[in-house]
Amino acid sequence: MKTIGMIGGMSWESTLPYYRLINQTIRDQLGGLHSAKLVLYSVDFHDIEQLQRCGDWQRAGEAMTQAARALQAAGADFLILCTNTMHKVAESIEAAVPLALLHIADATATAIHQAGLSRVGLLGTRFTMEQDFYRQRMRAQGIDVIVPDAAGRDDVHRIIYEELCQGRILDNSRQRYRQVIANLVESGAEAVILGCTEITLLVSADDAPVPLFDTTALHAHAAALHSLAVD
Repeated sequence: MKTIGMIGGMSWESTLPYYRLINQTIRDQLGGLHSAKLVLYSVDFHDIEQLQRCGDWQRAGEAMTQAARALQAAGADFLILCTNTMHKVAESIEAAVPLALLHIADATATAIHQAGLSRVGLLGTRFTMEQDFYRQRMRAQGIDVIVPDAAGRDDVHRIIYEELCQGRILDNSRQRYRQVIANLVESGAEAVILGCTEITLLVSADDAPVPLFDTTALHAHAAALHSLAVD
């Protein structure tokens, strides 16, 4: 079994299900008392969020590469970045260490292809929805991505940072997400990517008329299976 190196803490609310889902997958695959071999580097999200807010992606990338190097030194065989937004600096991580980085968008794209879909809505932080780093990677794999309108993006982003990252789950916010999802479906989305690892704390399949792709679960599952794969 390969050792998984997890860069987490963005936020720790979503790093918790990563740990649980990875270990559950290993148990399901191997049975008995088996669990995952992993090392976790958890950052102080306050510092990262400040860099995101001011657009200092260089320093944010440096923080991620520091984490990656620490995980390599701790014995990790490959890496996962337990957040969608910080995949904006994925190339910096890949350039800094020789370890493979399992990209969260690739795990999601694989599931979308397996479902036979090609046009999906995307929910996430403002950075993930509005910048190209995530959507372009999806487009390169033949998946058309649409995002909410400006008001929808504002609300989705605000709820993530002001509520979900702080463990606050509010019914009014769930209803707003349902409305945003419905609008995406009206715009032609065949499914919706929950492109922020905290969103599944708020909504589930019952909240949407189309399939939802949970990036946290898909990424964690892919990491667990990769740890068991024979090179």
